[in-house]
Amino acid sequence: MDEEVDDLQERIEELREKLHYHNRRYHVYDDPVISDAEYDEMMQELKELERRHPRFQDPNSPTRRVGGEPLDEFEKVEHSQRMLSLDNAFDDDDLYDFADRIERRLDSHKIKEEPDYVIEHKVDGLAVILRYRDGRLELAATRGDGSVGENVTANIKTIPSVPLRLSRPADIEIRGEVFMPEDEFEEMNRRRLEEDKNLFANPRNAAAGSVRQLDPSIAAERPLDFLAYSLLETSADNFDRHVKAMEFMKKLGFKTNQYWRKDSVEKAAVLCWEWTEKRNQLNYEIDGMVIKVDQLALREVLGSTSSSPRWAIAYKFPAQQKSTRVKDIVVSVGRTGALTPNAILEPVDIDGSTVSRATLHNEDEIERKDVRIGDRVIIQKAGDIIPEVVRVIKEERNGGEAKFNMPECCPSCGSEVSRDPDEAVLRCSNAACPAQLRESILHFVSREAMNIEGIGPSLVDRMMEAKLVEDYGDLYYLEKDELIRLERVASKSADNILQAIKESKNREFDRLIYALGIRHVGSRTAALICEHFNSLERIKKAGVEDLKEIDEVGPVIARSVADFFEREKNQEILQKLKDAGLPTEMKEQSDSDNLEDLRFVLTGRLDDFTRQEASEAIEQRGGRVTSSVSGRTDYLVAGENPGSKLDEARERDVTVLNEDEFLNILSEKEGD
Repeated sequence: MDEEVDDLQERIEELREKLHYHNRRYHVYDDPVISDAEYDEMMQELKELERRHPRFQDPNSPTRRVGGEPLDEFEKVEHSQRMLSLDNAFDDDDLYDFADRIERRLDSHKIKEEPDYVIEHKVDGLAVILRYRDGRLELAATRGDGSVGENVTANIKTIPSVPLRLSRPADIEIRGEVFMPEDEFEEMNRRRLEEDKNLFANPRNAAAGSVRQLDPSIAAERPLDFLAYSLLETSADNFDRHVKAMEFMKKLGFKTNQYWRKDSVEKAAVLCWEWTEKRNQLNYEIDGMVIKVDQLALREVLGSTSSSPRWAIAYKFPAQQKSTRVKDIVVSVGRTGALTPNAILEPVDIDGSTVSRATLHNEDEIERKDVRIGDRVIIQKAGDIIPEVVRVIKEERNGGEAKFNMPECCPSCGSEVSRDPDEAVLRCSNAACPAQLRESILHFVSREAMNIEGIGPSLVDRMMEAKLVEDYGDLYYLEKDELIRLERVASKSADNILQAIKESKNREFDRLIYALGIRHVGSRTAALICEHFNSLERIKKAGVEDLKEIDEVGPVIARSVADFFEREKNQEILQKLKDAGLPTEMKEQSDSDNLEDLRFVLTGRLDDFTRQEASEAIEQRGGRVTSSVSGRTDYLVAGENPGSKLDEARERDVTVLNEDEFLNILSEKEGD
């Protein structure tokens, strides 16, 4: 009997290995070596064996591509490394400035090595991370806010080009892009039209929407594809260049972009222009090119800003322009009271999305471009994102066009509007203006601020109309019975909203300061202010001169911050937030700085720490965690299955710590 069981298990594993191999040949290498009928025959045999012998089920079996049971909600996942955004370049000069900044920074570190640049397509899809343990797919997560994403493993497993099992055992984490090929997208929309279903606007939205379906079987029906573009961590090998990591990922079974080139920044500029013209020849959408430094050691030196790596940049293709007619001009009121005119347009398709509204920026822009209601205009997406009016086609005017004048009173509350001599915008003078309050709440709950999921424009409108909230401080005092009385809010939705509000109390202090919506204070400035003053009480007491002592905080920002905390209404809201239990000071850091300026590399699996926890423990004590061993590395912390980093550390005579020794170092620092 045992032999029969062993033979059965061996056959199941054999079928899985063969199907994984043929999946790679077909979906990754585009080079099948068996017929569809032969593949289907093996798949059917495996399905039948797994059905009859459920004890041999494997969540990473090729049969699981069809999707599992629907999920109640997506679990939140903390990224091992923060997913930053890329700075943008829009012309050759921007690329050369990027290269000059790199050269100056390397010179400042007395590094003479010339950087090589890798030029790749910027695929317009959904960024995800994939994490493998012992060669098996363990986790897939969306980008989220860069620090925390959503667990979409069940949906990602349905994508044929995502390996469920690697060609060799390895602990590895990669980043890539989920996208939808254009021909598959068009065919899917054709079928949806026949079935009288809503059409998707473009492949990017279709891919993103498919990955975020709670029912994996829906994702399985969509023609999704995946390209790997970055290797974050691996226990299998150590690489000194990005192109070598790309070759390694392909050997493991990942599809990588075949259109890449390693060259100079001058050649990169030429390639960007070439692909601007050739982009429509591809079977997937790209909205630009990515230029990145190839040498990983140089990337380490170059580092990152608070939001972007200094060693990479995205060259954005020139915006596509279309003509349409201005049906009307309406004015919106932002959270700082700014009145922004917007053109209501006859709908027009630009880059696969329908545009029916475009910003006119301010009164001066309307006068400069002489935009009138009824005009035919050229519009474009600024940076391929925000639609704007470029110019008026004046030769098509027929005399029926109407000039537009900015209102003398706020369109939301009727209060007087005024214009600062140093600004181009009109502002509502009423701090209690409903439109300002609405926008301030939306800013507060946004992903970059307190990240309260489930609260969007429609729900805010309904809560304000029902007088459940007058400001963002009121969010923390909502009751379930109040929410379920609102239209389209069921019991489960109310529970989710209240849970999201509760979880937001655990956000970092600097995110709260950013969420307050202080004029001129972005996320970086908020972090600098918090680091300088450490607590809400100290910030409230700070005067303009105190604030100006902070690097990057000038007189305009300082005055704006001081004014915000002087207002009685804001003080009332801050008290609500404090009483609700939101963070009012920076988290206490270790008093020890004995790890300051020491560089650590982590490799292998630790028993008492996740990778993120170990990194935070080092950074709290003044140390720095890097991803690769170099001549500047002070310690390698080696857990289980450390891989080639251990060999390299020994070759470079870097001190190697096991987990007990690492714990001893941390304990010593805490006791110093």
